[in-house]
Amino acid sequence: MRLTNLLRSTASVAVVGAVAFGFAGVASAQSVPQDGPTTIDDIIVTAQKREQNLQDVPIVVTSLSAETLQDAGVRDIKDLQILTPGLTVTSTSSEASTTARIRGVGTVGDNPGLESSVGVVIDGVYRSRNSVGFGDLGELSRIEVLKGPQGTLFGKNTSAGVINIISEAPSFTPGFNAEIGVGNYGAMNASGSVTGPISDQLAFRVYAGRRVRDGFMNIDVGDGPRPETDDNNQDFSTVRGQLLWLPNDNTSFRLIADYSSRDEYCCVGTQIRTGPTYPFVDGLSNGTGQRPPATGFGPLPFSRTGYANRSSGQEVEDKGVSLEANFDMPSLFGGATLTSVTSWRKWTSSLGQDVDYTGADLLYRVQDGDYGYSVGNLTQEFRLAGQTDRFDWLVGVFATKEDIGRTDSYYFGSDYTPYLSFILSAALNRANPALPVSPNDIGCFTAVGQTPAGLGGCLATGGAAGGGGIGFITGQGVEDNYDQESTSIALFTNNSWHVTDAFDITLGLRYTMDDKSLDAQQRNVNGNGNTCNATLANAASIGAVLGASAPTIIGNICLPWANSAYNNRNISESFDDTELSGTIKAAYRLNDSVLAYVSYARGYKSFGYNLDRVQSGITPSASLLFDSEVVDSYEAGVKMTLLDRTLLLNATYFDQTFENFQLNTFLGTAYVVESIPELTSRGVDADFVWFSPVEGLSFQGGVTYTDAKYGNFTAADLTAPGNFPQLSLLPGARASFAPEWSGTLSINYDRNLGNGLRGGFSLAGKYVTDYNTGSDLLPYKQQDGFATVNGRIMLGTEDERWTAEFWVQNLTDEEYVQVAYNAPLQGSAFQTTIQPNGTFYNPALDTQTYDAFLGAPRTYGATLRFKY
Repeated sequence: MRLTNLLRSTASVAVVGAVAFGFAGVASAQSVPQDGPTTIDDIIVTAQKREQNLQDVPIVVTSLSAETLQDAGVRDIKDLQILTPGLTVTSTSSEASTTARIRGVGTVGDNPGLESSVGVVIDGVYRSRNSVGFGDLGELSRIEVLKGPQGTLFGKNTSAGVINIISEAPSFTPGFNAEIGVGNYGAMNASGSVTGPISDQLAFRVYAGRRVRDGFMNIDVGDGPRPETDDNNQDFSTVRGQLLWLPNDNTSFRLIADYSSRDEYCCVGTQIRTGPTYPFVDGLSNGTGQRPPATGFGPLPFSRTGYANRSSGQEVEDKGVSLEANFDMPSLFGGATLTSVTSWRKWTSSLGQDVDYTGADLLYRVQDGDYGYSVGNLTQEFRLAGQTDRFDWLVGVFATKEDIGRTDSYYFGSDYTPYLSFILSAALNRANPALPVSPNDIGCFTAVGQTPAGLGGCLATGGAAGGGGIGFITGQGVEDNYDQESTSIALFTNNSWHVTDAFDITLGLRYTMDDKSLDAQQRNVNGNGNTCNATLANAASIGAVLGASAPTIIGNICLPWANSAYNNRNISESFDDTELSGTIKAAYRLNDSVLAYVSYARGYKSFGYNLDRVQSGITPSASLLFDSEVVDSYEAGVKMTLLDRTLLLNATYFDQTFENFQLNTFLGTAYVVESIPELTSRGVDADFVWFSPVEGLSFQGGVTYTDAKYGNFTAADLTAPGNFPQLSLLPGARASFAPEWSGTLSINYDRNLGNGLRGGFSLAGKYVTDYNTGSDLLPYKQQDGFATVNGRIMLGTEDERWTAEFWVQNLTDEEYVQVAYNAPLQGSAFQTTIQPNGTFYNPALDTQTYDAFLGAPRTYGATLRFKY
């Protein structure tokens, strides 16, 4: 009967899709036409790999329909935040580094060796890195946000939750959709789709779209040669084709092929606090080179002006093919369905970057293919599922082969040598004012056969006497390659026993076998590393003259991108691991309107490798491996459907404990994954949905309270104890990106106006309390609480032949920071000894310049849609 059922589903897409959004354990109603759903019973989810009413599922699910997403202006997953309390999505140095967090749990995505805590699944295909799933989403049926560990059915690396995206399928009813739009910042977009039958058994759908927009950051290019004077622009295109084949009533095949590309420049950070290194940047730049410091080196007012003398181009290409096959077998076990999902995907990026984000020509990466990363995946999943009056069962197997490639490159600018000389000589001057601040001190440390007397005389004259040593090269100095291969096989089952008509018990298990290997070539090129070698040859003289300051001087000259220890260094590692994860749930329906449930789940996030130059002092780490992460989660919730099934009230208490939490932190010179012994996340998700008696008017809101904290730990508890100073603010503290309160509220109105017209409006808003945007929790990275609001006014025909919309995103032009970070080579925040507060941080000694990637400003425009 599959053909009949699918045709019926196709005909009812408008009904199911009109269901609007939910919060923390719910899906709710959004703006709907007059004939749309008016009860909670219309909300359908597939959180357990079968269609169920939301209020029957003992999981925290937010289900968002296509109409919901459109009315809130959601084009990609980053936009999804405004509809989901407890969800935070950020990007950093490029759109290739995008990360989702749920209930305060997630990690910065700049290291491709790190898999995600929040899994992204598109049409049944798992995307192993968040950034791989963060492009234009195209035509959607709905999005489901599942909170808490979901590893039983969705696999590893879903320890915090899953974003499950279901696109619109081909229809046997002919149809055509098109839209064009314009907006501020020169925004223009056009997209369209066509669907219909090829034969009685074969249907197709084709979608294509293009979006362009100028950047909303103004860039001071300083020394140049960067030609772009804006940043964070948009130039995106996508095409997606589908075939749906129904050869008989018991069989279906859905083939999907898609291709997307972006050719943009993004993302330049801007100073939010400029430290004492400002005079050196200013002196080496055309113009100030960065934002001038505030009085007393305090925080700077918000500004959308950034500084970069080098280009920040990004080219991203994403393509893939998937095939889902379903076979109904009525005679097997009383009726069963075999599902096969096969996929191949390839994602690549080529990036450019001004590493220091100043107008001085210090350190940069060229967009020539030597900096970027790629992800190649081949996956296969088989599921066999069936049900009886008392038992719903599912068994399956999942296998994947993945190749991660990362290339890294550094170029030294013409200002690098004098700038580092300024930094080092200024540090010596603070200890001994008789030593001048000079741009020529590097040669003092690298002079061949330097003696203590010669070094002392050289430093005393600012490099004028007794120097003559080499400086750093100008041009490319690093060309590294990393190749991580992995295979993963998992066996899983998920079964629900209907003990009585009111009481259900669900048991799920998953056994995962992971095998990963890393082969890497770390190369210094064009003589890079000679400056470090020359300094090391003079280590005895440097120690004799500078004493305790010598390791700092040598360490700054032998930073990872200049360290001679990486000359022709090869790495080969492999590791395998197994993990048993699963869930048990008990749900009791008190009556037709109230469901109560409790659950336990164990999640698993795979181990991996730091795909970067990682060192302790100036010694490269012997191994780049970091441990697997596991989580134990407990939940207790209630789901209520009231007022003649037009009001939904849900609440869930959660208690999650993560062991070996994979924290990706920027140490000022490299991103490093360090396993934090414990992170707990406890709190409450609550929400309501109300289809009011007023035709077309609905309200929905939700709130998440989260208390996410690191456990207490010491240096001895870390894989690399030398990383502890930069992490010393974490023990016992609230985790980054974990606001205590997060709330959403939406008002939607959509109804017929007469004379063949319909109209409406929607407002969607979100408020979050303050939280820290840095993985090291430095105080300057704190973001105050803020609210964002999106709005839309619509007018069109009742049959939706045409619809005109006027929209605005971030209506109040809220100014906020996505991620703050330590500007490379521009001061230091942490000290080398324990401070009076028991950590390695002392605010009075903080000389660090802090940069930040900013949230989007207010955007507005108009969209015209056509539908036939």
